[in-house]
Amino acid sequence: MSSPDPSVRAARNEAAETEHAGKQADGAPARPLRRPVVAVTGAASGVGALLTQALAESDEVKRVVAIDERRGETAGAHWHVLDVRDPAIADKLRGADVVVHLAVDLDLETDAAARTAYNVRGTQTVLTAAAAAGVRRVVLCTSAMVYGALPDNDVPLAEDAELRATADATGVGDLLEIERLAHRAPRAHPGLNVTVLRPTVLVGGTDTALTRYFESPRLLVVAGSRPAWQFCHVEDLVSALEYAALEKVEGELAVGCDGWLEQEEVEELSGIRRMELPSSVALGAAARLHRIGLTPSPAGDLAYTMHPWVVSGSRLHEAGWRPRWTNEEVLAELLEEVAGRHTVAGRRLGRKDATAAGAAGATVALLGTAALVRRARKARRRI
Repeated sequence: MSSPDPSVRAARNEAAETEHAGKQADGAPARPLRRPVVAVTGAASGVGALLTQALAESDEVKRVVAIDERRGETAGAHWHVLDVRDPAIADKLRGADVVVHLAVDLDLETDAAARTAYNVRGTQTVLTAAAAAGVRRVVLCTSAMVYGALPDNDVPLAEDAELRATADATGVGDLLEIERLAHRAPRAHPGLNVTVLRPTVLVGGTDTALTRYFESPRLLVVAGSRPAWQFCHVEDLVSALEYAALEKVEGELAVGCDGWLEQEEVEELSGIRRMELPSSVALGAAARLHRIGLTPSPAGDLAYTMHPWVVSGSRLHEAGWRPRWTNEEVLAELLEEVAGRHTVAGRRLGRKDATAAGAAGATVALLGTAALVRRARKARRRI
């Protein structure tokens, strides 16, 4: 069990290193135990905050460097407040062995162009700065969405499957570019190891187009599709990131619960009934509503509720990592989180808005006729 007091933990670790020094089976002096210095970007909130806390409490980590645009709450970390796009970040990374880059914006409400500029430039800067600072490994986090949701996908997908996603869904274009940067970085910076984690549908204080799917009054099912759902709890993602930071795994790694749920199982477990529509109607309505600014989700998000994109996760398993959560448990937590929320085609409604729109709002989401769109706009102006 790790000590919550950083000074106590440091003293104990130093004693352990001294005890092991000079002890080897062949009698030769042993090198001191190597505990890495780990830097985390995006350390003040979300997954970054959880990982920073976990690393600060770990006996296997020498020191944690936390980087964000504001100071977070983890007292055991060494904080630096700056934008990850600032080249001065290289100075803050000197002495770090590993950088876990989590300062990526996938907020549904963020302007798409601004989001891409931040995500791509930030990743470029961190990779270049890490190489300049002598960091030996950078860990990036994208999503299993980069495999693409396609009707001919294998179930499950192997981790080395081709990345066939397009930039049509929220943030996926940014994630694909981050993947390309990760692929090129070791060639541009020899000696730099880049490890990429790809979580499935992430749940636990998250807000995405896929979690909002479960806030709707009916689960939209496109006729002829075969959805399959595989979740990843943030606690499991954090433990997998810790594995990568401690250099227990490397390469491209999928993270998620074991197995998956068919759409019928999701409906039975959630108690939410489906509304089935032809593909042309569902995709056409989603495209129109997004184009006129009524919803944050482009039509491309629907593909991930239509076709399978579940993954095997074999590489982490081979390294000894196991998820603590099951798909059923994560779905139950997600339903508890979204209870009382009302979402129409990806646009979250306030209580007054939901009451005013009611069934008409749901119909807007599913049919997208011009008359109902005008009605929804008037309802928005009244709030």
